[in-house]
Amino acid sequence: MKLLLIEDEKELALSIQKYLTDKDFVCEWVYNKKDAIEKISIYDYDCILLDLMLPDGNGFDILKELKHQNKAEGIIIISAKETLETRIEGFEIGADDYLTKPFHLSELLVRIQALIRRKNFNGNNIVVFNEISIDILSKTVKVNNKLIDITKKEIDLLLYLIGNENRVLSKSAIAEHLSGDMADMLDNHDFVYAHIKNLKKKLYDAGSGDYIKSVYGLGYKWNNE
Repeated sequence: MKLLLIEDEKELALSIQKYLTDKDFVCEWVYNKKDAIEKISIYDYDCILLDLMLPDGNGFDILKELKHQNKAEGIIIISAKETLETRIEGFEIGADDYLTKPFHLSELLVRIQALIRRKNFNGNNIVVFNEISIDILSKTVKVNNKLIDITKKEIDLLLYLIGNENRVLSKSAIAEHLSGDMADMLDNHDFVYAHIKNLKKKLYDAGSGDYIKSVYGLGYKWNNE
């Protein structure tokens, strides 16, 4: 899962980024409004963590820009500003959750996981597609009720494909989802093909249907037609 952290307190931002990276999230970090708006205009994220007090503007302006661009990311405000008026304004503009500083990183993780489940998988911890069952919390996959040996990156890819069922996903979109803005530094996206190939083989060998389809010249899609 890919996150964007918008936070100007460097020490806090680095601790959040390290914690979430250790939990197998791709977590990008920016510290001002200008860079944040540039990021959200180019990339899609599963969740955005948004501080309200930024050196070059207000976090509410970023919320308004997200709304203007019709972006579907889940938004969690993380702020030291704790007033009823601030919380109401945040929710009215489009925030999904509000966490007041200081907070425990474990609570932030739970809020992120819950928001992603609500946004992408109807609030379920278990995602089921025909004979495939994915436990989001334990990061395990079963095919016909049998556990398969699968990497966390492959689980992330599987959830991304299922969450975009019947939509063609470009190699660059998949690369960004799996690697964040690091994908821009790569000469090619051959690693996407490798992950797709490995995932297809593991699912097929376990008795799954052949749902991952290559769309020539465009990318891949999870096909249920």
